[in-house]
Amino acid sequence: FGLKETVEVANVVLRVPSILVLDMLYKCDIDSFTDHLKARTEDMLFKYKYVIWNMYYLGHIVSAMVLLLPLGHIIQLYLHVLCALLLYMGHQIVRDYVRDEAQYGYDGALFLDPPALNRFVTALTSQIIVSTLCAFLMRTQHVWLFSAHLLPLLARVVSVRLDWLLSLSSVAMMITGAEVAVFLLANFFVPYRLARAAYREIMAIEVKHKLMAVGVSVWHGFAVPVLFSVFWYVLFGVQLVTNYGTVTAVQQGPLLYLLTSVSECCASPYSLLGLTFVVSYTALGLLSLCKVYLGGFSALQNHNVMHRGVTEGVTLLLLALQTGLLDMASLQRCFLLFIILFIVLTSTLQSMSEITEPVVLGLGASRNRSVLKHLRGLSMCGFLMVFPGFMAYKISQIFSMDFWLLILASSCMLTSLQVTGTLLIYSLFMVEVWRGAALPGLDEIVYYVNGVCRVLEFAVAVCVVAYGAWESLWGEWSWMGASVIIIHSYCNVWLRAQSGWKSFLLRQEAARKISVLPRASTEQLQDHNDVCAICFQDMTSAVITYCGHFFHGTCLRKWLYVQETCPMCHASIKPSSANPKAAADEAPPTHQNPPPSEQQPSPETHQEEEQGSQGDSDETDYKYSN
Repeated sequence: FGLKETVEVANVVLRVPSILVLDMLYKCDIDSFTDHLKARTEDMLFKYKYVIWNMYYLGHIVSAMVLLLPLGHIIQLYLHVLCALLLYMGHQIVRDYVRDEAQYGYDGALFLDPPALNRFVTALTSQIIVSTLCAFLMRTQHVWLFSAHLLPLLARVVSVRLDWLLSLSSVAMMITGAEVAVFLLANFFVPYRLARAAYREIMAIEVKHKLMAVGVSVWHGFAVPVLFSVFWYVLFGVQLVTNYGTVTAVQQGPLLYLLTSVSECCASPYSLLGLTFVVSYTALGLLSLCKVYLGGFSALQNHNVMHRGVTEGVTLLLLALQTGLLDMASLQRCFLLFIILFIVLTSTLQSMSEITEPVVLGLGASRNRSVLKHLRGLSMCGFLMVFPGFMAYKISQIFSMDFWLLILASSCMLTSLQVTGTLLIYSLFMVEVWRGAALPGLDEIVYYVNGVCRVLEFAVAVCVVAYGAWESLWGEWSWMGASVIIIHSYCNVWLRAQSGWKSFLLRQEAARKISVLPRASTEQLQDHNDVCAICFQDMTSAVITYCGHFFHGTCLRKWLYVQETCPMCHASIKPSSANPKAAADEAPPTHQNPPPSEQQPSPETHQEEEQGSQGDSDETDYKYSN
């Protein structure tokens, strides 16, 4: 924990009080407070309201300015505030001492009365400590600048009358106030100079989009996600401690008590933003645990933005803003927040399934013999298949069926359905490993399994949209419901149908291209005497492209899903003449008898290449079959 880490912690911790003040000012009901004000005249009442509203706005401005101050100036501000509090404490100690002396009634020499001497020594020691601390905080050796509150004590040494000591205490406080006023006047233009320096720095940025550059600089310089997360945790901790042990907390139970506390901590834009970052970091932690559980710490090197909790945080923020979460009463906010957090949790489970799917299928396709890795993958799939269904069952027990509940339940069903398809394909790969030979038409089976899963997903999405449209037409219609139906129709119906149809057309086009290619005869395969350049496996059957290259028919078809050129020479997979067979016969024979530099490697080298590429070949089968 070096200097850099200390500065980063201070940069966050010292800005949290400013956000707390802004949050409290936002929650203040100034209208209700001013309505209860009373004054002798209407003019006086108007002045009172005017002063209160100006203080309210001034508090917002000052808090925002303190929040945006550089770290060095924030530290100086806190030191000055702490020094002012110490001086106030010193004056209070002196005032209490003078009052005690007046009650005791002894104004003679101190050394003649031991109790009076003890009280004086105690008060003097505390005042010397206060003055020394103030001088230390202000980094000055002029301790006398902070010793005005010692004036009544010095007067007591020379046996000044007790009734004069109270007057001297007031004079000492006036001297300190004058010092503070002089200091404030001397630094009156500091905010202006800071604003001017910030403006110059912004204008010095040689970037086309200066506003975006400033936003990025503020985001990283102030550590905005961490700052608002710490602020929200402080707010949540205060809420828990304040209501802990109350009758309401005991009646609610632990889960409802936590949910109610969370809802109370998102009643302002600042706390809602803090909750957004907390949810984002929580989702990131869950996804990182999923990656570590499946693939170890090396799996954390994947920096996919979609799997870093960003989606979950943005989802919560958008849903909260669209549904008007901030303007709701406490009970309604708690209920709606429960629904939003449920949606965020389903989104997190969906991201976990997207992480798990390639890992599990990679284990099956690469013939990995680590039992522990297989158990981890299967256990994660089991969790992702059962838990969403359990969530859908529990929420259906709590609420009656409507459009929103159907969306939540369908999200859980889709996650379980996708994981089920993944397990089926994994089972096919493991059957192939158990047989010790390739399953005939495995890619076709995998394609149809994925196709059935996509069709079921599409059917679920269509049912949700149909139910929502029916409810909007014959039930309660709202702009929010209509917008959700439109978005759901576009994202989950139209885009799914478009993607599935495009995949189907690509497969049909690839099959058509393969069907017109000539098949290699046994003599041609013996003369070629090489492996397939796509899967690196021996060829007992092959097709010949119009550029004269040999490939497995299934391998070339998968290749044509994503490319329309030859894998070897990138020539177009199209007939070069009206007669495809003639085009194949006219292919250059150089590829059938390759020169020594392109001949098949030695058996040892070929065996190493075959072992090293076996996993890649199977993973390629899975990828292109999708």
